[in-house]
Amino acid sequence: MKKVFLSLLLIVASIGVYAADVSAESYLIDDQKVEQLLAQSEDVSLAIVDNSVLQNQSMMAAPTQIKAAKEFVPALLLNLFLGYLGIHRFYLGTKTLTWVGYALTCGGIFGVVPLVDLIVLIINNDNLAPYIDNPKFFMRANQ
Repeated sequence: MKKVFLSLLLIVASIGVYAADVSAESYLIDDQKVEQLLAQSEDVSLAIVDNSVLQNQSMMAAPTQIKAAKEFVPALLLNLFLGYLGIHRFYLGTKTLTWVGYALTCGGIFGVVPLVDLIVLIINNDNLAPYIDNPKFFMRANQ
């Protein structure tokens, strides 16, 4: 039975390799088309940006805009996989005592607090600024 199975497997693999044989010409790059596309492209480097625009934006940068630099997806993934250790709170900039409290309370009161944090993160995914540097054990807005 093993010989029949191995023979069938070998036949199927041979057919697959034969069917997948593609000519090398389908992978050739047409240098003229590439040069034409490059000639038609537009330079979008930062050198074209007016320095006055950059200066105005840096002057208007408020602490809340700097706080908004933290992203939703990493915080959510850290909460999903390492929420019981409070690593997502460490990522959001919470004081050390808060995320150590997560670890000392067996994953934030046996996983309840990370679950609440997960729900809060999902509901408020567009603006994480109130939760960044938040010293409270339960994640909620600084008020």
